[in-house]
Amino acid sequence: MTASILLPGAPSQPLTAVVAENNKVVESTGAISYTEPSLISQPEHSASLGPPHLYFFKDGLRRVAPYFYTYNTWCKERWRGRKIIEVFESEFRERSVEYYRAAMESGQVAVNGKIVSPDYVMVNGDLVSHTTHRHEPPVTQDPVQVIHEDDDMIVINKPSGVPVHPAGRYHYNSVVEIMKAERGPTFAPRPCNRLDRLTSGIMFIAKTAKAAESLSAQIFRRSVRKEYLARVVGRFPDGEVVCDQPILQISPKLGLNRVRANGKSAKTVFKRLAYYPSPIIKPSSSNSPSPDEAETGGPGDHFTRETEGYSIVRCLPVTGRTHQIRVHLQFLGHPVQNDPIYANQKVWGFDLGRNDAEATLNTDEDVLSRLARMGKEQVADAVAYYDEMVDVYHKKKAERMSGQLCDVCETPLYTDPGSQELSLWLHSLRYEDADGSWSYVSPLPAWAMPPEGASGPTQVGGMDDLVDAAGEDMKIEVS
Repeated sequence: MTASILLPGAPSQPLTAVVAENNKVVESTGAISYTEPSLISQPEHSASLGPPHLYFFKDGLRRVAPYFYTYNTWCKERWRGRKIIEVFESEFRERSVEYYRAAMESGQVAVNGKIVSPDYVMVNGDLVSHTTHRHEPPVTQDPVQVIHEDDDMIVINKPSGVPVHPAGRYHYNSVVEIMKAERGPTFAPRPCNRLDRLTSGIMFIAKTAKAAESLSAQIFRRSVRKEYLARVVGRFPDGEVVCDQPILQISPKLGLNRVRANGKSAKTVFKRLAYYPSPIIKPSSSNSPSPDEAETGGPGDHFTRETEGYSIVRCLPVTGRTHQIRVHLQFLGHPVQNDPIYANQKVWGFDLGRNDAEATLNTDEDVLSRLARMGKEQVADAVAYYDEMVDVYHKKKAERMSGQLCDVCETPLYTDPGSQELSLWLHSLRYEDADGSWSYVSPLPAWAMPPEGASGPTQVGGMDDLVDAAGEDMKIEVS
């Protein structure tokens, strides 16, 4: 029995994991082992291999060895009457047209299980298959921690940097597949809430369809309260801070959002939990800026964002817009400190979109143009406001092209991801029912604990102050 999932966009479009074992291509039900293969055009069937063969761990990362994977998709209406090479060139741009032409001639790309020429004209009912050599990015080796489990539900603490579902370059390195590998092939996890790949914290994994429907209905009715924790740049203001600025998605393709007066209504309540100032570093001959640095500022110079320290902030989203907490914190001038997008001067300029609801300081076009130029060839620090100022001192390695090619498929290889590719200092801390019937709170993440030599809170109290600050909107949302 082969493992398959459905492709979005059309019915009955399975993906089948095809794995190389002992230089033969076999189908797998989930867990895989790997020996560097040659490309074999005729796959053989095999029973599932055990979970110990699926992952290996090195340098603090969970890794999956490269494997063959076959994508199957039915001919879409817009493809009918077009040459297959034209379809691949226009709709599957991650590879070159030369690659696709060679793949069709070798049978890696096939139609209805048969080799076709690049000039084959597609018709209704064609099943297109593409067997490719997949290289999954590694993720953190931190485990998927179980906070609570009963007959219906598992409450987990999702590690940062791990996607929930298989998507894009990630398949086995996802929460769903990791839990299936740990609990056996009959386990069918059903995530009930959504967290971005970089966000850590509370997630609900239902064991049954009925349990999933019940919790999903509560979340949809907004009778469930959520609290997040963020580590932000600078000293966040005292007391409860309410941001009700509307949010507009300026690029659906890139998933980019910003505060705009013509956006959708959004509201978040914030409250500082702790503030930790940075130690003052006096300039010396060993850290004096170079002539290049003197033009832009450097450590110990007049630019003070680095020496402002950071705050741990509690966040209560009243509405649920995409990237709402990150966007509102950016607008308030206190972005998540290591946010690769919303705390990046290379994208937003020096002020990072602060108090720019009319987009007069940076137009949408300016922001999108800068973001588009940030390819994988670059090392995008995005550590805070001061990324340009202390670039020489604080350069961090991010995932980028290594300049090497895979010996099997000649795919350009990436380096291991850097810390900012694996973590965002935004954590789903708490979920609770509005009537108080249940509540789950995770431990504070390491980045929210007091730094060495400092004192500060190690746990968070109740949500009453945040809920009161939300006012009538919160009462309406949870009614």
